[in-house]
Amino acid sequence: MDEIGFYTLAGAPRSPRDLIDEVLAAEDLGIGSAFISERYNIKEAATLSGAVGAVSTRLGIATAATNHNTRHPLITASYATTMHRLTGGRFTLGLGRGVKALFQAYGLPPITTAQLEDFAGLLRRLFKGEVIFGHDGPAGKFPLLHLDASFDEDIPLGLVAFGPQTLALAGRAFDMVVLHTFFTDETVERCVRTVRQAAEEAGRDPAAVRIWSCYATVGDHLPEDLRLKKTVGRLSTYLQGYGDLMVETNGWDPEVLARFRADEVVSSVPGAIDTIADTETLRHIATLLPEEWLEPAATGSPERCAERVARQFDLGVDGVIMHGASPAELEPVVAAYRAQRPAGRFDGWPANPGRPRVAVPTPDPTS
Repeated sequence: MDEIGFYTLAGAPRSPRDLIDEVLAAEDLGIGSAFISERYNIKEAATLSGAVGAVSTRLGIATAATNHNTRHPLITASYATTMHRLTGGRFTLGLGRGVKALFQAYGLPPITTAQLEDFAGLLRRLFKGEVIFGHDGPAGKFPLLHLDASFDEDIPLGLVAFGPQTLALAGRAFDMVVLHTFFTDETVERCVRTVRQAAEEAGRDPAAVRIWSCYATVGDHLPEDLRLKKTVGRLSTYLQGYGDLMVETNGWDPEVLARFRADEVVSSVPGAIDTIADTETLRHIATLLPEEWLEPAATGSPERCAERVARQFDLGVDGVIMHGASPAELEPVVAAYRAQRPAGRFDGWPANPGRPRVAVPTPDPTS
C-alpha cells in the first residue's frame, strides 16, 4: 500500500534501535513508506536513514525533514547518493525550514526560500556528476563542489511545507511535499492547489509533484494517557514552537492561542509539552484547546480512523502519513484501512515516496 506511510521513532523514543522492529513491522503490514524526522539528540537523520535502508527490502524512505544548513552541501549530497544506491532507488531527500528560534539559539541563520531553491539546484547538478566552480548564491559561497564525474543519478527531493511561499517552491522545484499535521480540510485543499498551480506555472506536470498529508492517527485502542500525549501534547508542542503560524494557516482564533500561552500550567512546562507533560497536565491543557483544533486527526475506533485516513485522498493529496504512532500501534487501523481500500485506486504508485505515479496498462478485453 504505497499510498500510506508512517514516521519511524515518532515523538521522543527511548532508543533509536526501536526503529528496527518498527521497520520490519511496517513491511509486514504493507505500509508503503517510512518517514524520518530529525531531532538533535538520538534522531540524527543520516544514521537513521541508513538503518532503515539496511533492514528493509521494499519500504520507501524519506527524510521529512532534515535541514540544509547543518551540513556542508557535499556531505548532504553524498548522504543522498549513498542512500540512493544502498536502497536501490527507494530514497527521497526531504528538506525543511526548521524552527527559527532554535537556529537563532544555535547560531545558525534562518533558512529562506531562496536558500532552499538554490540548494536544490546544487544537489541536482551534483547528482548528475557536474563540477561546480565558484558558486555564489543564496545557499552560500563554494569555490568547488563535486561528487563523481560518473554520476547520473535521479534522486527525488522533498520539502516539508507550511506557508504559501514554501508550498509554491515545492511545486516549482521539488518532487515531493509533506504538509503539516493538524491542518484542517480547507487548509489541505488550499495547500494542494498552491502546489499544483506553482508546478504548472513553472512548466511542470502538476501531477508529478507527490503531495503527502501528515495526519495524526491515534485510535481509541490506545490507552488514554498515550492518546493525550499524541494529540493534545503534540498539538500543544506545535503551538509552543510556531503557534502564530499554525493559527494563521488554519484560520483559527488568535485569542485562544493567547490564552493558551498565558496559562500558568502551560508556561510551567520546561520544554516540549509532548515530551515532558504528565497526564494530569495534558488533561488540563486539553481544556484550553477548542474541539475544532484537535478535529483534523484520525481518532476513534480503528474503522473510523481508517475512514478518516481514506477521506484525506478526497482532498487532493497523493499519500497519507499516519502520524504519531508506531506500526504496532497502527496495526488495527492498517487492517481496517486495507479492508476498506478501493481496488485499483492506488495502482501505479511506486515505493519511493518522492516519485510520481506511473501509468498502469489497461488490460485488453479482446486478448
